Amino acid sequence: MVRPTRRNRNAEVDFRGERRSNATHASVTDPEARLFKTSPGTGAMLCFMGHSLMENRSGLIVQADLTRADGHAERRAAIDMLHRHSPGATRRPTLAADRGYDSADFVAELGQMVVTPHVAQTSRYSAIDGRTTRHPGYAQSQRHRKKIEDPFGWARTVGGMTRTMDHGIERARARFTLTMAASNLARLPKPLAA
Repeated sequence: MVRPTRRNRNAEVDFRGERRSNATHASVTDPEARLFKTSPGTGAMLCFMGHSLMENRSGLIVQADLTRADGHAERRAAIDMLHRHSPGATRRPTLAADRGYDSADFVAELGQMVVTPHVAQTSRYSAIDGRTTRHPGYAQSQRHRKKIEDPFGWARTVGGMTRTMDHGIERARARFTLTMAASNLARLPKPLAA
């Protein structure tokens, strides 16, 4: 057994206490990936963010997109997907979403698009008013919005999206879109049987 010497080893570096950000660190293998924390107390990972728009009644994905990870990507992607999906809608669409979407600018933009925001309220300063929350459709949308996690779970476990080998946002976006389409195909027998 050969022991590594100083010449053929990486330099010893102590990263404890050092703050890392997208301004100071970049991926060597995929420069388009960004550091992102999914929740407080967890470490930042290099990743992209996948977004999808689901039809509540059937639970099928109607739009999918993948963007660079940042704090506003979810809301921007939702607006973009709504613009692509809802032209020519016969009735006023609703958008059910979690608390991350409860911001005044997002709710105002949905109002300009004539989309009813069924966004979960934050505990203190919610942009959703009582006129929206008192309707039975709001409670129904809040129950159905949890179905959006099923295709993402399928994409991680069956679709292989936990660690993608695709480099670059365009390749990763194509893989994510195909995985969401495959998720729809896997779920299609249930709505067809009903």
